[in-house]
Amino acid sequence: MAKPLILVSNDDGISSKGIRTLIDIMKEIGEVVVVAPDGPQSGMGHAITVGNTLRLEETDIFGDIKAYECSGTPADCVKIAKHFVLKNRIPDLVVSGINHGSNTSISVLYSGTMSAAIEGALEGYPAIGFSLCDYSSDADFSHVKSYIRKIVMNTLEKGLPSGVALNVNIPPKRNENIKGIKICRQANAKWHEDFDQRYDPNGRRYFWMAGNFVNHDKGEDNDEWAIGNNYVSVVPCQYDLTAHHAMAQLNKEWDI
Repeated sequence: MAKPLILVSNDDGISSKGIRTLIDIMKEIGEVVVVAPDGPQSGMGHAITVGNTLRLEETDIFGDIKAYECSGTPADCVKIAKHFVLKNRIPDLVVSGINHGSNTSISVLYSGTMSAAIEGALEGYPAIGFSLCDYSSDADFSHVKSYIRKIVMNTLEKGLPSGVALNVNIPPKRNENIKGIKICRQANAKWHEDFDQRYDPNGRRYFWMAGNFVNHDKGEDNDEWAIGNNYVSVVPCQYDLTAHHAMAQLNKEWDI
């Protein structure tokens, strides 16, 4: 029986610790092909490269794993993987990550990690974005393997609804073991930004964005609650941003 074909990408760049961990897990499951950014692309959301060049270079950074580094965004990586690298081959799964840091709640909109997964779902492939809720450069990934493997095997064996990508967040390494995996909704939380006005040595003004993540959600069925209580969160995501509940109101109240 042929091994499943698994496309791996990320947003932290092809040399990150997270993608190497994910590749090590995936190569035990299937045939791995990597197309990832040649440098950090965090916070790019679903940006694509238009009106500029894209460069793609094969690399042996992962030994005998076929891998390419791309000058574009995570979404670019999945697109060029489909049209150039894989050509007529169809991946059985697209995985992205493992991101260095959380992608819970509203962060899914800004996440380059999730843009690669959602691009895979747009193309009709089962897709998963993995994030570890630890922002440190020396983050410990040693506890993630069994949970990633379980989620990937369930996806390969049972499939996902069409157009759905999974947003998986894993708690950081703690003294206690992770309690399990929870299927969740996206928490009602957002970033409250603050722009610090500064001046460079030439007196030119610039801004540095900072802020705090504020969780307004009191429920116990969302991804923020799951991570806070030491569960792996799994949120099914879709790319249809239509506010279906607003259509009836607008059709009723607007004079159009």
